[in-house]
Amino acid sequence: MVGAVAAAALLVGAAGGCGAGEGSGAGSGSGAAGVVRTSPIAGRLAKLPARVDGAKIVVGDAAAPRTAQVLVDPRCGYCARFEGAGGEVLLKLAAEGKVKVEYLLASFLDRGGASGSVRAVNALRASVEAGKFAEYQAAVFASQPKAKFTDGHLLAIAAEVPGLRGEAFDRAVAERTYEGWVGEAEKAFEATGAQGTPMVLVDGRPVGSKDGAMFDAAAFAQTLKAVGIGPPGITGPPLGCSHDP
Repeated sequence: MVGAVAAAALLVGAAGGCGAGEGSGAGSGSGAAGVVRTSPIAGRLAKLPARVDGAKIVVGDAAAPRTAQVLVDPRCGYCARFEGAGGEVLLKLAAEGKVKVEYLLASFLDRGGASGSVRAVNALRASVEAGKFAEYQAAVFASQPKAKFTDGHLLAIAAEVPGLRGEAFDRAVAERTYEGWVGEAEKAFEATGAQGTPMVLVDGRPVGSKDGAMFDAAAFAQTLKAVGIGPPGITGPPLGCSHDP
């Protein structure tokens, strides 16, 4: 799949959006620092299993017939837009057993001034151990700050996810227990050759980025239907955060 991703990266390389060191995407609609939001489908996400597979986090039934790979950076404003639209569609389908979702969590936006991507990815990795990744990652993107992620903000978001806060999770956030894994995930993202985020691939091919469908739930559902994922009725140039190796 890596070769297919690298070949497809050209589709994203010309995308408009924020580059490394520029923070989140302009006009992303993200909330002010300290604002905490949860996903409207949090109850459904709470039941979704997640596991670590090398540098990826896989959400959904391992026996699901299809696989979608999602490349995102927690501080990318366009990724927040995607997660609130196409991302919810994917997770609903994962909850129905129709697809499993492989998350490759990048942190390249930290390179230009500590945006908090590393802190956020570390916290997301810690949430897997508590069995709360799907619900927490949706809340993290919904609560994306205009400034940067801090430990306090990440813990405040976690407090809205029942069963996540506790000694082990809080310590992992404060001590950055999974910082080594965060680095591995970033290297795995760079190895794909992708030039930006967000990016979604099905069978190694990007979907929904070229026409912007990934930022509209209904349009992305139809895009997935066209490649054989999901029943009917689930409800310009590509945009994204650019990565400059």
